[in-house]
Amino acid sequence: MLWGERHAGTAEELMRSRYSAFALGDADYLWRTWHPRTRPERVTIDPAVVWTGLKIIEAAGDEVEFQASYEDEGQRTGTLHERSRFAVRARRWFYVDGDVL
Repeated sequence: MLWGERHAGTAEELMRSRYSAFALGDADYLWRTWHPRTRPERVTIDPAVVWTGLKIIEAAGDEVEFQASYEDEGQRTGTLHERSRFAVRARRWFYVDGDVL
């Protein structure tokens, strides 16, 4: 799904589109899909980090557990493992927050 074409129908779809936004450097999309109650004033993306893969471990209702792999400009690799929470507001899914595991 390309964001902007339609709204995510599930928390997992929104998680996947937000990962794509991180990978492509689209901070505006990340800000717009963050729940107004929890979003920061602005979202910045570290240009030194290259996102290289996404693995959905479990998606159930309003929670998605995932692992996102990355590489930084020093060629170090790593994995972000998080359980994210989402909520529906005005018939649209939004990212609320998450716990790094």
